[in-house]
Amino acid sequence: MIDKILPQNEGTVDRVARVIIGVALILLAFVGPKTPWGFLGIVPLVTGLIGSCPLYTVLGLRTCPMKAKDGGGA
Repeated sequence: MIDKILPQNEGTVDRVARVIIGVALILLAFVGPKTPWGFLGIVPLVTGLIGSCPLYTVLGLRTCPMKAKDGGGA
């Protein structure tokens, strides 16, 4: 059921980049300009940690490799 709501659609590089960007943006809320806009980093951080991007789902995008389906050929 959860796979239909939040399908795995992010590859490893995408997930790592999202976590790094998310942490960097959150740090902006505490260090640097100290604006609340830094808390927008929660979005890429969470999507990177769970491996699913709702926008990717809506647009039909995937950055993770496709899972091989067993065709039972022989």
